[in-house]
Amino acid sequence: MADYHAPTRDLMFMLTEVLDAAHIRGLPDCDDYEPDTISAIVDEAGRFASSVLAPLNASGDAEGVDWSAEGVTSASGFADAYDRFVEAGWNGLTGDPEHGGMGMPRVLGAATTELWNAANMSFALCPLLTASAVDALAHHGSEDLKAVYLDRLVSGEWTGCMDLTEPQAGSDLAQVRTRAEPDGEAWRLFGQKIYITWGEHDMAGNIVHLVLARLPDAPAGVKGISLFLVPKYIPDADGNPDERNDMRCASVEHKLGIHACPTCTMTYGEDGRGALGWLVGEANRGLAHMFTMMNAARHKMGVQGLGVADRAYQQALAHAREREQGGAAIVEHADVKRMLLSMRSRIDALRALCLDSAAAMDVAERSDDEAERAAAQTRVDVLTPIVKGWGTEVGVALADTGIQIHGGMGYIEETGAAQPLRDVRIAPIYEGTNGIQAIDLVGRKLLRDEGRGMRALIADMRATADGRADGANPHPALAEGLDLMEQATDTLLAAGRDAAMANAFNYLMLCGTVVGAWYAARIADVAKAALAAGTDEADFYEARQACARFYMRQVLPDARGYAARIEGGADAIDTVDAARHL
Repeated sequence: MADYHAPTRDLMFMLTEVLDAAHIRGLPDCDDYEPDTISAIVDEAGRFASSVLAPLNASGDAEGVDWSAEGVTSASGFADAYDRFVEAGWNGLTGDPEHGGMGMPRVLGAATTELWNAANMSFALCPLLTASAVDALAHHGSEDLKAVYLDRLVSGEWTGCMDLTEPQAGSDLAQVRTRAEPDGEAWRLFGQKIYITWGEHDMAGNIVHLVLARLPDAPAGVKGISLFLVPKYIPDADGNPDERNDMRCASVEHKLGIHACPTCTMTYGEDGRGALGWLVGEANRGLAHMFTMMNAARHKMGVQGLGVADRAYQQALAHAREREQGGAAIVEHADVKRMLLSMRSRIDALRALCLDSAAAMDVAERSDDEAERAAAQTRVDVLTPIVKGWGTEVGVALADTGIQIHGGMGYIEETGAAQPLRDVRIAPIYEGTNGIQAIDLVGRKLLRDEGRGMRALIADMRATADGRADGANPHPALAEGLDLMEQATDTLLAAGRDAAMANAFNYLMLCGTVVGAWYAARIADVAKAALAAGTDEADFYEARQACARFYMRQVLPDARGYAARIEGGADAIDTVDAARHL
């Protein structure tokens, strides 16, 4: 099984050469975003990921977690690794300095999130969800709640999770039945939630659940959902964990992958008292508040797909270099090179997309220019479903390709090639399935916006395709892809909602494929300029050019298939009678 090597040089290339680091540095409170600081953080995160988290990946997968009526015991080594993670300050890297965080930009946080997930996806899910809980509480929580919980969540002393799904509800949160009954200034919750990631464990002093529930007089449907903060241990007057709340982990799921990550069924009120909780934000506005948390998590899911894809690529490349057939290492075989290039070219493009969209978040949150903030937020809104949807689909596809490169040995657990696929297969499902991401992209970000945000993105991509961006060379293949993307956009805007929804997934994948080509073109331009200027890393930049060229010639043509499905697919779906034809 190949060791994990953090791709620090690739991350620095994206952060300081492909993306506009100077613009991020010019934002308020981003003065420290200097190349030396970025490099120091990326290098140290890479060492932590490679030396602390990665060695626990296979053992955690084999051991899993241990459930009892008293709680969940994490896999061997995880609690110690988490202590070291918190002590090193990684949990608070992007946290608000007012609450003990380092205040670094989200783009740097996305880079480290890739490393944690590549090294150990089961572990990485715990701080990932805590960060999302911090976002929700910071935006919607009362000052009293922030005073008790934010410092501890930002540091990682306490962890956070979100409790949405119920057995009868799934993604249809209008069916949520968990109820909240008034108890003075607080509430008592009764009900059950399923699929709660890191909902119970022994790695932190407290676990803060953000729970969707209904007030007694709540209207039906999604307009009657409220958001509550429900801690495992109720803090005392000094804010320290005290009485155990009336909530329990009734069981943990036995899953295809992420075995070292406890996926919990949580019950509230089984002792009859009800789980004590506090309202977050406005009553009956819980779903809107939860989306603050979910959107942050959805972006991180795309980064998760990237991280696991890179881990699978490293394993496949190491195997291909060692495995000999026909008198040569299989890395020299044309079809194996094709598969490896397919992996690496998509990883380069997806990494750029994940980091660039995170940089747009920084602009949307920090810029002094109101118009710039609004434009950046629109870009974030458009890109987030693409990051989550396309990014996780790429993660699964590349993990599958990694097994294929291993051949029969990839189907054997001892090689470790199967674990990335087993782990990342959940990513297109949770935090809103990729079908839901596609509906979000088409319904909310295209039809409701009348295409303005998407057309702004296409215009920026056109500048690169035409060679108008930074005096770069034109990219005719990208221009052709943009023609397809623009035509598909026009088709869906004119099609009506039902037809647009039938084509939503194909549109998401079309957009991801073409946006990936945009980043491949930008990568190629930067690499070409570096080689022209003279560099002692010629191999590195030539490799970036080779991967970009492969993407344009072998990956981007997928866009034609997605476009053809959009032009002819809706009727083939809409005319099917589910009762008679399926």
